[in-house]
Amino acid sequence: MTDMTSENPVILSSKEKPKTKKLKLSSVMDHSILILGSLFMLMPVLMAFTTSTHDHVTIHKEGLMLSIGDQFAENYGAAMFEKGGFTETVDGLTMLMNSLILGIGFAVGKIVISVLAAYAIVYFRLRFATLAFWIIFTTLLLPLEVRILPSYEVVHSFGLSNTYTGLILPLIASATGTFYFRQFFMSVPDELVEAAKIDGAGPFKFLIDILVPISKTMVAAIFIIMFVFGWNQYLWPALITTDETMFTIIRGIRQIILAYAEGNNIPEHGQAMALAVIAVLPPVLIVVFFQSWFVKGLVESEK
Repeated sequence: MTDMTSENPVILSSKEKPKTKKLKLSSVMDHSILILGSLFMLMPVLMAFTTSTHDHVTIHKEGLMLSIGDQFAENYGAAMFEKGGFTETVDGLTMLMNSLILGIGFAVGKIVISVLAAYAIVYFRLRFATLAFWIIFTTLLLPLEVRILPSYEVVHSFGLSNTYTGLILPLIASATGTFYFRQFFMSVPDELVEAAKIDGAGPFKFLIDILVPISKTMVAAIFIIMFVFGWNQYLWPALITTDETMFTIIRGIRQIILAYAEGNNIPEHGQAMALAVIAVLPPVLIVVFFQSWFVKGLVESEK
């Protein structure tokens, strides 16, 4: 007993105190570069916001502004609710709604087509499934700009100009989405397929009740990517829509400048900048709120 108690102070005194972590120069440099890069990327948005709070005469004389002006409510109210354009029939709220319909329809359509294509390629054991996949994948070499004229001819011949169907339908085929879902489905264990067959689940039930629920993180990731891509579309909406009530907000920014430039007035730069800031918000909010699903859907490997 005496020996044991005499050893305890020695053991306690031999414990080293936890060392505090020292800042490494490389870590400080890495974070500094990231912060400076973030500020550099945010600077155009910040300048657009500060400029949007000034009146159009000041902006026309002095250019982009770094200080906040006193026209915030006026410019943003006019951008959202004041009728404008060549026909004075469209406002920012209408264009914002058109962009939301285009972005959501674009994303949902691409997800549905991609899931069905990947499901057929992986689970139907078709003879030329791999060849069909690589043919689909090679369509990445044919962007919209390459096939825009034949796409326009087809849409126009069906009378789909100035419609949401004409805006969305020609864009929903996605080789990127098919690739991601194919890789995801190939990682699903075969035991899950066998268990579904034993339970009497048919192909459609297996897709809806099993594959889609376990693919929700991948669906979320693809939805974010495709929504942002569809939201930022300019060339196709500019070609297929001539009715101002069908204009998206991305096209509407340019339309404001053109409408006032046709007259002998000073362009409403403040209103255009306000629309630009508003146009940035929905994609940013979607990415911010669903970023955890976005990252998880792209990097998750265990199912």
